[in-house]
Amino acid sequence: MTFLRAALAILLVCMLSAGYFLFGKYQALSEAHELRQQVVTIAIPRGATFEDTLALLSREGIVSDILPLRIYLKATNSAPIVQAGSYQFHSPISPLGAVDVLRGGAHSDKLTILEGWNRFDIARAMRSVPALKLRSDTEALPLLNDVSLISDIDPLARNLEGYLYPDTYFIVERMTPKEVVKGMITRFRKVWKEHLASKAYERKTSIHEVVTVASLIETEAKLESERPKVASVVYNRISRGMPLGIDSTIVYAAKLDGKWRNDGKVYQSDIDRRSPYNTRIFKGLPPGPVGSPGLSSLKAALSPENTTYLYYVRNPYQDNGAHNFYSSAAEFETGVAMLRNWERKQASNPAPSPTVSPQTTSTQAASTPVVPTQSPAAQTTGAPGVVPAPGALLKTPQAGYVQNPLNSGSASTAAQTRVNATRPSSAKQNKTAKPAPRPTKVAQSQSRRTTRVQKRSTKVSSGSGRRHRR
Repeated sequence: MTFLRAALAILLVCMLSAGYFLFGKYQALSEAHELRQQVVTIAIPRGATFEDTLALLSREGIVSDILPLRIYLKATNSAPIVQAGSYQFHSPISPLGAVDVLRGGAHSDKLTILEGWNRFDIARAMRSVPALKLRSDTEALPLLNDVSLISDIDPLARNLEGYLYPDTYFIVERMTPKEVVKGMITRFRKVWKEHLASKAYERKTSIHEVVTVASLIETEAKLESERPKVASVVYNRISRGMPLGIDSTIVYAAKLDGKWRNDGKVYQSDIDRRSPYNTRIFKGLPPGPVGSPGLSSLKAALSPENTTYLYYVRNPYQDNGAHNFYSSAAEFETGVAMLRNWERKQASNPAPSPTVSPQTTSTQAASTPVVPTQSPAAQTTGAPGVVPAPGALLKTPQAGYVQNPLNSGSASTAAQTRVNATRPSSAKQNKTAKPAPRPTKVAQSQSRRTTRVQKRSTKVSSGSGRRHRR
């Protein structure tokens, strides 16, 4: 009797273990994974059996483990009749998604995430995909706040902002919104590992900081060639205790509070909002990313140019979003004067709208930049010519910000703003700024100029995707 009880106990344990194992395998059938490239095309020859097709899927890396899939399809009697021909599998894809492609009747929707989009934009885009069956623009937001998906790489993350990698994703039948979000995170992890991880390790900087800085660069620079320069301005200003005042952070803060009017304008109430994301009020980097940066901006955040630049102003004589960069307040004010003079001429003699760059999508338009409204803050001492490494920026105490060097772009509105640029009060402030030292804690008593905003409401662009400027 004792032997029989022991045998039954062992049998029960084995059955439970097998059940747990099979349940885990079944769950994996719906898990989307990255393929070796964005689109994998296979050709199924005439006369190929379904077993031959499964073997082909395994060889091409489309299905990593065909045994659970084979068992499931046989148990449910749902194996498709495969026809000879060419099939395209879009990354990321799950094993059951691959079967849907083979079945031929599955509908494939596209979800395109543009560089610079934040999670509110992404939630709206997901709502527009019929296959995901979302009922509102905000229904997907809880999924985009699930930090458990990135807690191993960014324990400081408050949500998935910045890690929802901009790309085109293909949605097949039965794919859930959660699987789509996981696919975006998987794509980011792959890009980070292949292109950025070693550089971040070399610079001893966290992924959180890199993605945060990159998200700011994404909203500021249209031209890829300018992103390392914009990165240097961000690091140089922070190391000197100078505010960033990036308007996209003000818009983001308003969206977090549910106060964004979505009318293409930044109001005084937005500027005054006491949010840690408001980079006019709080010094240093915001608590986290404000959008999804692309690879170019991520690289720029890790490899800023070695410059002394503290300012940049839109170049009015180029229609491709180019800027002029400056190291001193005097140079900057000359650039502002040139821009304002150009604007006055345009107002008196309107010209046709500028041609949109070939890189601009049909939903992206140009916008006018905002310029900084503060003279250089008192400079810290340090080795000349050194662009500060990003590693210490999150330790910088936060105090006060002014207007950003330029405005974020719009998907539908050409924005125009006017600010009162504060003139330097001493010759010392007019001198060319010294190169930034490595970041150190900035003294709380460091002198700053007060921003004076001329208009009650400042127009900016609130659109999504990459920011484009005239």
